[in-house]
Amino acid sequence: MRVMGIETSCDETAVSVIEAPAGTQPVGRILSNTVYSQLAEHRRFGGVVPEIAARAHLERIDGLVAQALDEAGVGLADLDGIAATGGPGLIGGVMVGVMTAKALAFAHDKPFIAVNHLEGHALSVRLTEPVAFPYLLLLVSGGHCQLLTVRGPGDFTRLGTTIDDAAGECFDKTAKLLGLGFPGGPAVEKAAVGGDPKRFALPRPMWRKPGCDFSFSGLKTAVRQTGEKLPAGDRQAVADLCASFQRTVGDVFADRCTNALGLAPSATLVVAGGVAANVYLRGRLEEVAASHGATLVAPPVRLCTDNGAMIAWAGAERLRLGQVDTLDFRPRPRWPLDPAAANRV
Repeated sequence: MRVMGIETSCDETAVSVIEAPAGTQPVGRILSNTVYSQLAEHRRFGGVVPEIAARAHLERIDGLVAQALDEAGVGLADLDGIAATGGPGLIGGVMVGVMTAKALAFAHDKPFIAVNHLEGHALSVRLTEPVAFPYLLLLVSGGHCQLLTVRGPGDFTRLGTTIDDAAGECFDKTAKLLGLGFPGGPAVEKAAVGGDPKRFALPRPMWRKPGCDFSFSGLKTAVRQTGEKLPAGDRQAVADLCASFQRTVGDVFADRCTNALGLAPSATLVVAGGVAANVYLRGRLEEVAASHGATLVAPPVRLCTDNGAMIAWAGAERLRLGQVDTLDFRPRPRWPLDPAAANRV
């Protein structure tokens, strides 16, 4: 089964073609995975500008579709389905991807699959690793921070979420406050190398409290207040603060995942999303998983950030179950994985 995936929810325009095995088995093959990063367009603003992002998607999408097909060595007639991120995300960008996928599906009589962007991250590990359902997932990105039980496509139970800001957003804001550039995650991780993680005592929101919810707004405030007191030009102090910040986030992740594994025991702990690319945080989560007799599994770093391959794979998982969409699907700026949990917030 060959499926094209289109991802345009934020600041990456991405198109991929993957090949999925028959049945419902994990581990597929990436035939192409083209990505145009808009970092240059947004860096001078210190963050993503929705209008600029939408325009860049519109300008690049057709060329990336052609490139993905060429690199995969297939034509549109060879595809079994066309998937696109249907939300959540910046609605202008989501509309570009959805309308492109609809047009291709209609013109070539192919099934159209609208994929929840978060489900793309949630299922991406099964594209490269033989992970069986169910598993516990820590989904951490610039806009989301959740703990969920994953039983299959469209079948999620949310155990906890952030009550204010996402972990990735906290990384971005820390990098901006310290003048490290954008995007913040890689910048903070790089700056933390050689830093003293014990120099600054930062607050650990929700630490040792019941449940699995997160909070990062207080940590952001503490980083700002601490950063304002640092001597100008003291690069070691910046490294120490980044290392202390990273350690604090690791403490919070470890504490929340410990609670989640107690509430919903699982043999597998999966971490996905952009923040999952952080090597230090992966190490902390490996310790937590091992202490509960579980195994930590994460997608390759290139599949942690937004990409078309994860959308194509999620589309293939749904297509194998007959979960396709009609062409009147409406793009969604918000789309919770567990609607029941969203209604309880």
